[in-house]
Amino acid sequence: MLAVENLEVVYNDVVLVLRGISIEVPDGKIVALLGANGAGKTTTLRAITGLLDIHEGDVTKGEIRLEGVDITDELPSKRVRRGISQVMEGRRVFAELTVDDNLRAGAYINRNASKVKASYDRVMTMFPRLAERKTATAGYLSGGEQQMLAIGRALMQDPKLLILDEPSLGLAPFLVQEVRDVIVDINSQGVSVLLIEQNANMALTIADHGYIMENGKMVMDGDPTKLLKDEDVKEFYLGYHTTGEQKSFRDVKHYKRRKRWLS
Repeated sequence: MLAVENLEVVYNDVVLVLRGISIEVPDGKIVALLGANGAGKTTTLRAITGLLDIHEGDVTKGEIRLEGVDITDELPSKRVRRGISQVMEGRRVFAELTVDDNLRAGAYINRNASKVKASYDRVMTMFPRLAERKTATAGYLSGGEQQMLAIGRALMQDPKLLILDEPSLGLAPFLVQEVRDVIVDINSQGVSVLLIEQNANMALTIADHGYIMENGKMVMDGDPTKLLKDEDVKEFYLGYHTTGEQKSFRDVKHYKRRKRWLS
């Protein structure tokens, strides 16, 4: 579905942020991209969706392909029409519009009324709470409801590839579990998923493949089960020290990364 090969990104013609990264999202699979703040995850997303320009970023090397077609230099709108849909970090719902209006805005590129209705019915079935609150103003929804609305809005265009940027951020544990189940449900309907997360446990328990970024480089990738057992992953992303004692992420993120991660 998606192939990113040897990608380099520079901001303001000076700062090299991505250093030759490569990612593949097979058709119908969930791929997790993990990394701490500043690792380059969001820049990778912007390169894929075409939103680098507004952040003064440029792809200086490499290629991005969707279903075998080179989209590296395409406009964001054309990438959306090809089937890429994005759920941004922080949800970014249209706060002054109703739930219903937010969802219909997500179907803007879809001019087929019957397909729009089918997508709308699908979202309302998937998120019963949104059906109950479809006339409510989006800005007054809870954080969990807004996240469901953001995901529902992205599904309204009936995407081939859904990219989620930190969907669990700021949510209570039971809501994180709900978001996790929703992602699995969406994928079971044939949608490929690129999941960008700091919550390694949530992401790797549902992914078919995992990648880990540090300082704009891929430092590890592989089967999620093996990654979850890796000592570096357990220490840096799951909060387990070598003694088995669990620590807070605030402590973990300040650990010095092992030399092989940054080589």
